[in-house]
Amino acid sequence: MPRFSIVIPVFKVQGYLRECLDSVLGQSYRDIEVIAVDDCSPDSCGAIIDEYAARDARVKAVHLPQNVGLGRARNAGLQHARGDYVLFLDSDDSYTPGLLEALAGRLDAVGELDILVFDHVRTYWWGTGGRSQTAGLFEKAGTDVFRLKDRPEYVELFLVAWNKAFRREFFLGHGFQYAPGLYEDAPVTHMAMVTAERIGCLNRVGVEYRQRRQGAITKTPGRKHFDIFGQYEGLFAFLAERPELAWATPMLFERAVFHMLFALKRPERVRVADRKEFFDRTADFYAAHVPDGFTMPDGPTGVYMRAVAKRLYRAYQATQFAARAKTAGPKKVLKAKTRAGRRAYAGLYTLQRRRSPDPRLAVYTSYWDRLPACNPLAVHDKAKELAPDVHGVWVVRKELAGRVPEGIDYVVRDSRRYWEVMARARYFVNNVNFPDHIVKRPGQIHLQTHHGTPLKRMGLDQQAYPAAARGMDFARLLDRVDRWDVSVSSNQHSTKQWERVYPGSYESLEAGYPRNDRYYGTGAEDIAAIRARLGIAPGRTALLYAPTHRDYRTDWTPSFDLARLAKALGDDFVLLVRTHYFYDRNPELSDLAARGAVIDVSRHPSVEDLCLAADALVADYSSITFDYANLDRPIVIYADDWEIYSQVRGVTFDLLSGRPGDTPGAVATTEDELIDTFRSGRWRGAEAATLRAAFRERFCQYDDGHAAERVVRHFFLGQEAGPAPVPLAQRTPAPSPVLG
Repeated sequence: MPRFSIVIPVFKVQGYLRECLDSVLGQSYRDIEVIAVDDCSPDSCGAIIDEYAARDARVKAVHLPQNVGLGRARNAGLQHARGDYVLFLDSDDSYTPGLLEALAGRLDAVGELDILVFDHVRTYWWGTGGRSQTAGLFEKAGTDVFRLKDRPEYVELFLVAWNKAFRREFFLGHGFQYAPGLYEDAPVTHMAMVTAERIGCLNRVGVEYRQRRQGAITKTPGRKHFDIFGQYEGLFAFLAERPELAWATPMLFERAVFHMLFALKRPERVRVADRKEFFDRTADFYAAHVPDGFTMPDGPTGVYMRAVAKRLYRAYQATQFAARAKTAGPKKVLKAKTRAGRRAYAGLYTLQRRRSPDPRLAVYTSYWDRLPACNPLAVHDKAKELAPDVHGVWVVRKELAGRVPEGIDYVVRDSRRYWEVMARARYFVNNVNFPDHIVKRPGQIHLQTHHGTPLKRMGLDQQAYPAAARGMDFARLLDRVDRWDVSVSSNQHSTKQWERVYPGSYESLEAGYPRNDRYYGTGAEDIAAIRARLGIAPGRTALLYAPTHRDYRTDWTPSFDLARLAKALGDDFVLLVRTHYFYDRNPELSDLAARGAVIDVSRHPSVEDLCLAADALVADYSSITFDYANLDRPIVIYADDWEIYSQVRGVTFDLLSGRPGDTPGAVATTEDELIDTFRSGRWRGAEAATLRAAFRERFCQYDDGHAAERVVRHFFLGQEAGPAPVPLAQRTPAPSPVLG
């Protein structure tokens, strides 16, 4: 029988679940079992749980047939617990290192406890906050063992399930169960605390309590917050049946009313339209359960409670208004002035926004208003076929206007028509973000297509990598995320990353990347024509070298001697070189191209054309690797600076590990190794093919040639995102020109 059973209810937390499980399984104390309860989560949480259970015998996967909510999911996990003590951990939080070792040490030192409480720290998207407001109580308790009746101040400890280790026989013996609905922690916590004979505190931060920006139910306003009344009615019914606990009634009554007032004053919980009713329900509870001789607390809490006791909603409102005006008034005035200043220059935009959005107008742009490309272009082309009533207009920079392909309508950024289109369009499609000055109106919807699978750290993760986040305003970034309605993903790895590093209320659409459709619908003749336009002689094996941006470099310098590689490969090969679009033209590359040693394709408008033309890819850490894998052609990773890149930029997995699913093919870390990789044939050998197959299975999950159709049907037509992805084994990618 394990010492600790950790019950983890899981629902729609795929971006955080691995971190949670790793924090538990990586604890130095090993005598544990983890019961992960999949509460019929619609994302990949169930698969993640099964993965962990398959590789660690301490993990038990429990899959519920239907969604039952947090409380009952905890109850379901409790049924499987066998440990001496049971702990509950929310699946978007994590344990701090050494917690379980410290819990076991305290129990060994003081003997069996009914409840051992530990502290937590709130972790916000911008960093880690301080300890809880009751940290002083933990310090004061020391190693004391007590009853709540003797130390009533400890009723103020945080009312949650996840900061306590409960002796399992104590918990089950009293028949404690979490009720359905919100605020399910409160009654069980109070019941346990008032009945426990031996309570201890551990003066240690044990949980990183993640303050999710979006997705947490306690930050989602609505009628569900009225559940608090039923939860506390259950608590007081429990007390009524146990006269020996009469001593606890006054303190728990005060805590209950305080909790209701806490919820009432928060707009992220109780909506304005519901506040009067919520106040009245609080007053009903007060009248029904106020103990004889109850003494009002001092301070602001007492003022609010008096208003509740006398049912004076207007007095409550006035007190709330005065408190808010004192702290928030000056900030709101300043914000209003700033907003007005930002909009002053766009009077036309403001005027046009008074008109209704045009349901037949869509705005497209890619790569910060460069030429039409990437996922937005593929969506645009498919929308013309499936949603012909919707007219698409592209936003481009002034200097590029003359290069927009014929047949594509466009506006120049900041022109008069630009402001009109941005104000009136219903649909917005981008692979980065629209500028901050764009105001999202009711009736407008935004599609974020992204432009690659994230090997490098993105979004909020970049806060830990200052060299990669120079000048980034994370608050503004999240304001832009708030405009997203749909986020497109090509694999579950991306979905989990996006949802975690770009927290928002958007919908994740696992449809595949529309730009990758071409890798399944292009024939040999079309590929031959692309190669001819690029100047690739028939029969030559084309290698595409496409390195990514380095945050620690201001310009691009080849990581190896391009001329030497080209010479070593011989006339049977030709090297295509594409630098990242962040960099200007490189003189060395231009000189080599002029001498015919390589073909410079840095300014070619279509990466998809280049991939189709290439028989193999030489890449480093670029997201092109994940797209090119769709073609099932050889991939060679040249990683001469992996250590510095991974430390400066941060990575989401080890590309060089050699594990199936991580590494897409042969790896070279020096120029000599790179040359030998081709001379020896390793670049296209059996081992490389095996690695590539596993890589494709992991990262090409939804790319099958129908991604654009799925996106258009879902975003523009409001239909199901079908057709379902074709199984990987049944997909037929475009043929390799030379390798077959």
